[in-house]
Amino acid sequence: MHSPLPVLALLTNALIWGLAWWPFRQMLAAGLHPLWATALMYALLLAGLLALRPAVRAQLRAAGPALLLLAASSGLNNVAFNWAIGIGDVVRVILLFYLMPAWAVLLAWRILGERPTRAALLRLALAFSGVLLVLWPEQGGAARLGAALQLADALALLGGFMFALTNVLLRRFQGIPGQARMATMFGGCMVMALLAALAGNASGHIPAFPAFDWAWAGVALVLALLLMAGNWALQYGAARLAAGTTAVVMLSEVVFASGSSLLAGSAQPSLRTLLGGALVMGAALLAARRR
Repeated sequence: MHSPLPVLALLTNALIWGLAWWPFRQMLAAGLHPLWATALMYALLLAGLLALRPAVRAQLRAAGPALLLLAASSGLNNVAFNWAIGIGDVVRVILLFYLMPAWAVLLAWRILGERPTRAALLRLALAFSGVLLVLWPEQGGAARLGAALQLADALALLGGFMFALTNVLLRRFQGIPGQARMATMFGGCMVMALLAALAGNASGHIPAFPAFDWAWAGVALVLALLLMAGNWALQYGAARLAAGTTAVVMLSEVVFASGSSLLAGSAQPSLRTLLGGALVMGAALLAARRR
């Protein structure tokens, strides 16, 4: 009889990320922008990892500059996703973010030399059709499509693309120890969020880092610990299940995020958004089934 622990571990990770929109909005309401929050939390996570696993430093030196692209992609993924769920309609953001299986087809073709099959191209068309439905404006049609694109929409699309790139790079760098890759991703998230926050503050789009207040500091500390636990749960579950099973279970994040935001009144998806989301999720499920 197979143990249910790997599946439960993946569900735990999906639950943490599916509910992450709420603490990010709580911190934003208390004065801490999601970019500052991301930089702070991953600084805590990186410091904790280096303190608990000092051998990681030697692994990073041995890997050299090869991991810089992984640091940038994982950092931009977190910056875009955390910012988007902090300010946008959660259901819409999650659905646009989960275009990542379609991005993965294109990136694997370019980076890994994996030519897409006809089925992969069909999933690609299905996913992009769903995104077009989600983004299509209520009035004005194609002429207003660009104008109707919101900041949260663009961030969600960027986050999904960068998450797909991160997954492809993890496959390419699978010979590098896992702890070194984890430290690289934590460091990338911290640096990219800090640079984005500083640039946004200098341009007047992001407020300055606020004075210390337990109203946001306590939430940031708890969420950082939860993200670390979620990372460990993901690695535990993904190492013990088939890739297709992992992909299907991780789609539960969409259910957790959408359901919680609807119950909290933080999302009001239209029928077009739901239909487009069904196409995007259908493409993701077909990709998971193939594996």
